[in-house]
Amino acid sequence: MPAPPPESDPAIVRAIFMTLARSLQTLIRQLHQRRGREKRALALAEGVRLVEEAVAARVAIHTALLAPELETTPRGAALAERLRAVAATAVTVTDGELAGLSATEQPQGVLAVIEPPVWRMEDLPTDRSLLVLDGVQDPGNVGTMLRTAWALGAGGVVGLPGTAEFTNPKVLRASMGGFFRMPCPGTTVEGLARWSARHSIPLWITAMDGEPLTDRPPGPVALAVGNEGAGISPGLAGLARRRVAIPLRPDAESLNVAVAAGILLYEVLGER
Repeated sequence: MPAPPPESDPAIVRAIFMTLARSLQTLIRQLHQRRGREKRALALAEGVRLVEEAVAARVAIHTALLAPELETTPRGAALAERLRAVAATAVTVTDGELAGLSATEQPQGVLAVIEPPVWRMEDLPTDRSLLVLDGVQDPGNVGTMLRTAWALGAGGVVGLPGTAEFTNPKVLRASMGGFFRMPCPGTTVEGLARWSARHSIPLWITAMDGEPLTDRPPGPVALAVGNEGAGISPGLAGLARRRVAIPLRPDAESLNVAVAAGILLYEVLGER
């Protein structure tokens, strides 16, 4: 943790320093839990690439923890310099201290407490197709789909109840900055139905018995993928204008949901 600032009474300085250090440790441990993130309206960004993406997207950096490992490369040194300039607080820690606070095996010398974007349905563009996640629980899959949707040019990603929280550290890491770059609101099935009707954007759902997707839609659609085991929920299925699927060989059971979403998004989005 940081060296105590010079003061007249070393005992008082040390006491203040230890209090601040414990407070920061407590905050970070709280942010590893959903309840803590919701209470604090903060999240964690770990690793060089994700923190770079947060800085590039002008996400507010509440606190940056910087360990010596970060500055062993020119890229890391440049990030450390940038964080010292833009973070509200930049704290120097040891590699061991950072490892004790990180949820990753290789934190790469940097962990940032960020103020994540608060996305709303009104932030979604209405001239581009978007991806809807219906109860997709695996954080790695959710983050991968955010990353894929951003890369392919989707208008955004909507999370319905039961979907892994978008500010989950694993989701953010897998998204590689996708959550920072495009609208990713959460809503209910009813909220999605109202938005879809208001903007005349039809809902398409993925289903094993759906028709092969061989044609691109004439306008934007909301493409929904479902829970890895249960599929699309009945309430959402009842709103669907079309059920689509990826043709598979007869002896193949299914595809990973993130892989399937990527293939279908590529077909739906067409020219980008």
